[in-house]
Amino acid sequence: MSEPEDRTQRLPIVEQSASAGPGRSATAYRPVPEPKAVRPRAGRFWSSRRTPAALVALVVLGAAGLLLYDVASVRAGRPAMHWRHVLADNLATRPLGDIRFEVGAAVAMALGLWLILLALTPGLRSVLPMTTGGHRVRAGLERDAAALVLRDRAMEVSGVQSVRIRVKRSRVVARARSHFRELEDVRTDLNTALGAGIAELGLASPPRLSVHVGRPAGKG
Repeated sequence: MSEPEDRTQRLPIVEQSASAGPGRSATAYRPVPEPKAVRPRAGRFWSSRRTPAALVALVVLGAAGLLLYDVASVRAGRPAMHWRHVLADNLATRPLGDIRFEVGAAVAMALGLWLILLALTPGLRSVLPMTTGGHRVRAGLERDAAALVLRDRAMEVSGVQSVRIRVKRSRVVARARSHFRELEDVRTDLNTALGAGIAELGLASPPRLSVHVGRPAGKG
């Protein structure tokens, strides 16, 4: 479905006209624009994070199962596992400033910060969000696909021997080699061609363009 065009609704407004005489009225029309539909913002795609979630779940499950087994064993009249005795002795006798405790705390803090970072960031940095045209449909473009399209556009420029395109989230970097023509002319044509190519990709946030042109190795 295409986006509905903006329409103007005309409402009759009765006004008293001096030329119409007493008791008579003239009808005028004032345009009342309809409110425009708010387009949804095309945000980044969120990753499902299956691998980190599975690793955390396995570690928590293993630790909880081992502790539960040891507690049940002690309740049944058996002695506690050796690791519980060692851990209890170390916590009771060693100072908190011990290097092993500090290293363990630093590792635990780093893992916790990493998990928080994964939970708060979208991920899927290789997918660039595209415009939706007001529809409730989300579309994305892989960076490698965008780089391939822009590379084809760049190779159509006269004088370009080879080109390498890197597409980032907010920037497109093009490094080309020209075997004839002036470098400034090739750079100007590349800016025009790649700028039009980026506009045709339909990205929600078009990245900036940076073009570098040089001679092949061995040529001045």
